[in-house]
Amino acid sequence: MGYEFEFADVVAQWPLFLRGAWLTIQLSALAIVFGLVIGTLTAIGRRSTSRWLSRLCGIYVESVRNTPLLVQIFVVYFGFAGLGWRVPAFVAAVAALVINLGAYTSEIVRAGMDAIDKGQIEAAECLALTRAQIYWHVVLVPAFEKVYPALASQFVLLMLASSITSQIGAEELTAVASRVQSETYRSFEAYLMVALLYLLLSYLARAGFWGVGLLVFKRRRKLGTLA
Repeated sequence: MGYEFEFADVVAQWPLFLRGAWLTIQLSALAIVFGLVIGTLTAIGRRSTSRWLSRLCGIYVESVRNTPLLVQIFVVYFGFAGLGWRVPAFVAAVAALVINLGAYTSEIVRAGMDAIDKGQIEAAECLALTRAQIYWHVVLVPAFEKVYPALASQFVLLMLASSITSQIGAEELTAVASRVQSETYRSFEAYLMVALLYLLLSYLARAGFWGVGLLVFKRRRKLGTLA
């Protein structure tokens, strides 16, 4: 083939890669926090006895899960701009990722809530616990414990999917790679560097979620089922 690998020019751009990695972490962290909140509220709404609320939450979930993330990002970024509300690329990226993650998280959390035995709820009612106490201690916390591995995997996938936000000018890792390769003409080396950084971030994220599981879910720690 005759291709000679040359990483010197690419490695010399390490400050740009670090800046892109930091922005990727920021995007992911904000999306995870707010997406989890929205997903939990949506899961509660879908299980509500109110038919209109349940249907509204269902429409949101199915609309997001059946459309591409890239289209959702374009709708938020260019759609709001068309309405006269021009928002920065970072804000639009976070909003789109939150909307997307909220829908997927909702289904995961709802599955955990549906897995709670009704007998446990009846037992809690016999103990005269308030509705809020029952929902928190008997439904939500055990539900999160059951689906925590699935949630952690979804969060890591969200971090990797944040690369799509480069399409609207968010200067995360993928956008940095595109910029570096256009300046150094070393496309393979630039994208290989980014692939390794994403791999490192993924392992660090998984280790972090595992650590959180150790702190939050004591029963899972004893059973050794945090993975």
